[in-house]
Amino acid sequence: MAKDTNKQLRNEVIYSIYVRNYSKEGTFQAVMNDLDRIQSLGVDIIWLMPIHPIGKLHRKGTLGSPYAIRDYREVNPEFGSKEDFQRLCEAIHKRGMKVIIDVVYNHTSPDSYLATHHPEWFFHKADGSLGNRVGDWWDVVDLDYSHHELWDYQIETLKMWAKDVDGFRCDVASMVPVDFWLAAREAVAKVRPGALWLAESVEPGFVAYNRSRGVASASDSEIYQAFDMAYDYDIFGIFKDYLAGKVSLQTYSAAINRQETIYPDNYVKARFLENHDRNRAHFSIRNEKALRNHLAFMYFNKGIAMLYNGQEAGAMHTPALFDKDPIDYDTGMDLSPLMHKLYQVKKNPIMTNSTYETKVLRDDVLMAIHHENASSPRDDQDHPYLVGLFHFNGQSSFLDLSTSGLHDGYYTNLIDGGRVEIREGTIATDGEPIILQSDEGIALFH
Repeated sequence: MAKDTNKQLRNEVIYSIYVRNYSKEGTFQAVMNDLDRIQSLGVDIIWLMPIHPIGKLHRKGTLGSPYAIRDYREVNPEFGSKEDFQRLCEAIHKRGMKVIIDVVYNHTSPDSYLATHHPEWFFHKADGSLGNRVGDWWDVVDLDYSHHELWDYQIETLKMWAKDVDGFRCDVASMVPVDFWLAAREAVAKVRPGALWLAESVEPGFVAYNRSRGVASASDSEIYQAFDMAYDYDIFGIFKDYLAGKVSLQTYSAAINRQETIYPDNYVKARFLENHDRNRAHFSIRNEKALRNHLAFMYFNKGIAMLYNGQEAGAMHTPALFDKDPIDYDTGMDLSPLMHKLYQVKKNPIMTNSTYETKVLRDDVLMAIHHENASSPRDDQDHPYLVGLFHFNGQSSFLDLSTSGLHDGYYTNLIDGGRVEIREGTIATDGEPIILQSDEGIALFH
């Protein structure tokens, strides 16, 4: 992450919106009409997936992918006008939230403004035609950042949008030169000081695959030079393998713990269970109690929490990316109250500046600890910490906490306000997630 990244991003929540399928109307106005409900979940940042016009040439589906952009400087007319978009931004700001938009700078649609007016700025195949470097992305053509005139155009575009928005989520950021992102960050800061930068960093396997084919691809450690936040795709594959029973919880726990030592002190990972490129969490995790535990851990995990529209309803169907496919919020499940409570826990200042560790207690039960960092080497006081217990199997159990540092006694579960007792180093649970704080009103001490 950048040197000036604020650690308080670890206390925040992002809500991702796919405008086309967020509602039956699929408009900026429909999103604006729902802002109060979104805010009630506990949301700091609204991320709007691409808002720009979509190309028609080689279009996927009936309406095309929002990631095959025709013009970076206009808005998709199916969503509304540019004035409608600006009114939405104003309404978000009025409620004290921030808004970021998707930046898709690796590629455009084949019939984009840039492909038409500046074909020299694109990757060309052996036969001289425009092309891309990822085979199944056949609806786009790749940009070539060896042309610094392209840098100027893209940065001016970012500065234009930064007058209305608070930052950017950058699609496949790893495939665009880090030096470009560094230059963009510096330029945008003059228009929007403190602008937020979220990178869709990519899976380790994709980095290696690209490099094997002579395609530059930045690792997370490189991406963090220019970005405040990066996806946790570096370990998300391990998480999916754990859900599928291919690896143990210990393997996943160890992967999380490694992040604490391989990234700079102010690293911020974007933690998620689902997004527009992945299956719904409820599709993969059918047990509702287990789903609640995974959701609670996502909030508790070190980093910024990221939700995808419809997740609050426990939706199982991932909206189609290329067609009209409105989200069904009437699923019979409502995770909104839990999200609201977890948001309050997320604001705990201990999470801002902590040493973080996860431990496997038994079977599919994970303990995670945020230990508040000392202010200096001379600070020899006992510092508070929060402890979370997450039952990924959704089953009740007796847990041995004798090595956790928790004293016997009564504690308050910050999620539901209930009292739990630790006796002789053991706690009896009902399979619901638990986050502990002492009844004295201060966090736990070792």
